[in-house]
Amino acid sequence: MAQHTDPKRLVIKVGSALVTNEGRGLDLGALQNWSRQIATLIQHGHQIILVSSGAIAEGMQRLNWTIRPTSIHELQAAAAVGQMGLVQAYETSFRQHGLHTAQLLLTHDDLTDRTRYLNALSTLRTLLQLRVVPIINENDTVVTDEIRFGDNDTLGALVANLVEADALIILTDQDGLFTADPRRDATATLVRIAQAGDPALETMAGGAASQLSRGGMLTKILAAKRAARSGADTIIASGHEPDVLIRLAQGEAIGTHLKAANMTLPARKTWLADHLQVPGNLVLDQGAEHALLQEGKSLLPIGVLNVEGDFPRGAAVACLNATGQLIARGLINYSASEARKIMGLPSRDIERILGYVDEPELIHRDNLVILI
Repeated sequence: MAQHTDPKRLVIKVGSALVTNEGRGLDLGALQNWSRQIATLIQHGHQIILVSSGAIAEGMQRLNWTIRPTSIHELQAAAAVGQMGLVQAYETSFRQHGLHTAQLLLTHDDLTDRTRYLNALSTLRTLLQLRVVPIINENDTVVTDEIRFGDNDTLGALVANLVEADALIILTDQDGLFTADPRRDATATLVRIAQAGDPALETMAGGAASQLSRGGMLTKILAAKRAARSGADTIIASGHEPDVLIRLAQGEAIGTHLKAANMTLPARKTWLADHLQVPGNLVLDQGAEHALLQEGKSLLPIGVLNVEGDFPRGAAVACLNATGQLIARGLINYSASEARKIMGLPSRDIERILGYVDEPELIHRDNLVILI
């Protein structure tokens, strides 16, 4: 979002600290402020998707709970109660600017199942064409650890990939990414611009700063790395800056700008890369690792040392090198039990072992995405 660019499709994520009164329910003045700024952007031709935290904090306030519960069922109950207030407040605020809102509650499963992923995409595209503001949150009322995103920074990045956004704007209570924790190191300076995915950024990022929020600066850096796969730049900026969204859209340099590389993944491979959890792993030998990373080849059974987990044919699985490092993900042509029978063997033996041949590759190159 530098001076020379004019992004049209933006995913904006606002954290709990920016929409609640320090946990005492929703800050209606803050929501009205975000609604006013977003309405201005829409008037200038931008398409906006809002990823908003705050449901659990609002639910706690409505239920008169002063301490955040640790029980998953109580958290889900608070989210269910609070989501009503969150969407009601946004709808009221946006209506003052002649705009409607729509609520989308997502789980990880919604974005890793290809059909549901495409349905979510179609719905979002239609809402944007109708000038409706989609307000997205994790579906905390049904989510479990196995299917949760973990934080709304990650969810924002996945939505940016889903809609192929021009930029992801993560608003927080910090000014951006610093070279060190500014609360502990007086020499820390703000990182103005950097390349998304630069390993040095993860070293700089600290832990979570707020008890209300799950995501610290590290989750924002990792979200930027993920969003960059589809070509989206990421801005991490303070939501306390006056008119921050309007000024960013006008090209003003605020906070930290993490630029996406020029090379972006095709949409289908971005979807593959966005699987946060997979049902199984393939451990590869050095020859297979070299074939994937250096030669751009498919994965053959002969290069697999071990098959971990239980999965059906067509599942998305992780490819690890011999030291356990994640190097790729792909859609496998055989089930876990079949893969164990043919691992380490040449492809010509598949029919003799299994009684049939589906494909000579375990994972075809077209269904494989490299992650390092």
